[in-house]
Amino acid sequence: MQFSIILIILIGIIALVSTILIGGLGDSNYAKRTKGNLSRLTLIYLVVILVSFGGLALYLIF
Repeated sequence: MQFSIILIILIGIIALVSTILIGGLGDSNYAKRTKGNLSRLTLIYLVVILVSFGGLALYLIF
């Protein structure tokens, strides 16, 4: 069970880092629009991580 949790966290971190790295590529006009999109996407990742931890806690408790 602990291995699965570590694997999920590792995949999430890799996905977040690769999204940020890919989001930084492109021409200047694209980069201006990307900043807002990247901020929203990072917020989505954070919310999903928090909800996942909450769901995992509920699963372990019940």
